[in-house]
Amino acid sequence: MARPKTITDERLLTATAEVIGRKGPGFTMADVAAQADVSVGTVALRFGSKSGLLQALTRQTTADITQRMRQAAAREDPVEGLRAALLSWFEGMTDPAEAQNHLAQLGVDLIDPELRALLADLYAATEQTVVDITRRVDLPHGPPPERAGRVLTGLLYGVSMDWSVRPRGALADRLEQDVDAVLDAWKGR
Repeated sequence: MARPKTITDERLLTATAEVIGRKGPGFTMADVAAQADVSVGTVALRFGSKSGLLQALTRQTTADITQRMRQAAAREDPVEGLRAALLSWFEGMTDPAEAQNHLAQLGVDLIDPELRALLADLYAATEQTVVDITRRVDLPHGPPPERAGRVLTGLLYGVSMDWSVRPRGALADRLEQDVDAVLDAWKGR
């Protein structure tokens, strides 16, 4: 009988995200192992390679973000739900240096065809989640839900990228201001 896993994938993937935030794309599997307080062999056996680790992290991020957005959207006021869902995307991102390291990792991920395809899945899942949430919202001056989803997810990515290279104030404040500007215009305010 095989021994039960005492080290969860979630623990290893959380450690990976933390290490990327500190070191950017130059991180190693040894860095992840040290962060998770496990052996390098544990990480290597579970994910095979750094690419395998990044693929698993991207899959997990896709699931986590869409779930977090749907939970945030579950509010009585659909517009407030949409707003909360959008603001939840970069929840917890407060350090510009950490954001820059994640952005640098994104640049490296785009070179790898498998990681690029998983990023496309992440972006498509995020956009579809926003489209689904937008369908429940009355925005009299807004575009159809499919276009609204594309615009709003583009806004999230653009604001986060801009903030990571030109940090002024908190990312959460900047996202609130820009999301509110778009939603207020679409509501006719």
